[in-house]
Amino acid sequence: MHLCIDMQRLFAEDTPWHVAWMKEVSPQVEAVADRHPEATIFTRFVPPREPEEMPGMWSTYYEKWWMMTRKNLDPALIDLVPSLRGRVPPARIFDKMTYSPWVSGELHSVLVNEGVDTVVLTGGETDVCVLAAALGAIDLGYRVVVLKDAVCSGADDTHDASLELLGDRFSVQLRLATTDQFLSDLPSVWS
Repeated sequence: MHLCIDMQRLFAEDTPWHVAWMKEVSPQVEAVADRHPEATIFTRFVPPREPEEMPGMWSTYYEKWWMMTRKNLDPALIDLVPSLRGRVPPARIFDKMTYSPWVSGELHSVLVNEGVDTVVLTGGETDVCVLAAALGAIDLGYRVVVLKDAVCSGADDTHDASLELLGDRFSVQLRLATTDQFLSDLPSVWS
């Protein structure tokens, strides 16, 4: 399953959470999504309407980022970037309110029911939501492939450090690859 993390207008456009590198990785993300769109799930990070709707430190987080709550945000910014939106359907959308898409258990249940044993990660941010998705997938026993030229962050140093961490510390459970490497291996992986 191609799990594309948070390629949303919220991060692509001029907001306090803007990720400039998102534009640079979009062609690679699109190439993976186009190969098997029915095997693509786009996650969306959906802020609460008000900070107090979230538990614990998430409430404090959104007190800091009050301008990014749904009460103060253009709701259209939660949507996928336009270049990916047209791929749904057959691709699917999975909304989440935390960094990790695994917290509710719903995504894992869907993938188990579909017999998925491998997740391929693209999107942003490498050092936040992609990292959370990768670690959660490892904990759940999935084989994980992170496409290093199809993930991005707003911070170059922690992007690089996250890829190094994932590649070095989790090398048995996770593979780093380029989009071209992955797509050239894809027929044998998906046949």
